[in-house]
Amino acid sequence: MELGCGVGVAALCLAARTGASVTGVERQQAYAALARENGLEVVEADLATLPADLRQKQFHHVMFNPPYFDPTKGAAAPNADRQAARAEETPLSTWFDVALKRLRPKGHLTVIHRAERLPDLLKAMPVGFGAVEVLPLQARVGRAAHLILLRARKDSRTPFKLHAPKTIHAAAQHEGDHPDYTSEFEGILQNGAALGFAD
Repeated sequence: MELGCGVGVAALCLAARTGASVTGVERQQAYAALARENGLEVVEADLATLPADLRQKQFHHVMFNPPYFDPTKGAAAPNADRQAARAEETPLSTWFDVALKRLRPKGHLTVIHRAERLPDLLKAMPVGFGAVEVLPLQARVGRAAHLILLRARKDSRTPFKLHAPKTIHAAAQHEGDHPDYTSEFEGILQNGAALGFAD
């Protein structure tokens, strides 16, 4: 299940790569409609108030990519749907609580967020998650990580692990309007390869 699936990009990529059946949850009607047109099963609801039938289900894997930005800082997006997708309204603790309830025992959680929000993510994570792993993503070698992938497992006591960063682009700097992915990310983005957490 993907919470806040938007138009379904991540969920559909996961389904295409693994063959898994994926359910999306999206509160914005226009985005939910596009996700359905793209072939995703979508429940149109606020994740904090899921419908009763969905609250009876549990999943092997829950993922979410919540809005990144503090709505009190910076300029607003040009339209309301885009602003809702970018600006955080639902507390991170709610995202984690819903994910924990919807996971089967020993189920996995995956979260993508901005690197500077890692302290907030760890603070918001409820008791019940363990085996927490953080994978920093840097745009280029020598750059600070700008995104992180956080993975956790329900009902696990495995210790926390911080992985070495993975680099997305091969060149030391942007050299033109063309992709310059590392071979690993070329495989991920162009060929549907898995992103491994192992160092």
